[in-house]
Amino acid sequence: MKIPPDAIIAHDKLTAYLLAPKARNDKSKFLARAGFTQRNPEALLEAIRLLAAEKEAVQNRTDCYGTFYQVEGMLKGVNGIDLAVTTIWMEQHDSQVKFITLIPRKELHET
Repeated sequence: MKIPPDAIIAHDKLTAYLLAPKARNDKSKFLARAGFTQRNPEALLEAIRLLAAEKEAVQNRTDCYGTFYQVEGMLKGVNGIDLAVTTIWMEQHDSQVKFITLIPRKELHET
């Protein structure tokens, strides 16, 4: 499956979760290595959409909320550093697809 170009990526998911420093499960430092910060959330949005457009989504599981998919690949950084990530998406029962999270992959994080 391809993630549709109109899939929902909540602005707060980027600014208040992925790019916000956290005591636990902090992803902001990882993303900062590729130049993504709270000052340029639109760059992270574009990079996530580009990754989703380039790769096939693989079905992961289904629960009462919908069907979850993952897309693995390289997130193209704004500073030339690319990061190995897995993005998680959910297709809700009404067929709307939304971005859930981004997970750093343990193998090569830069190219």
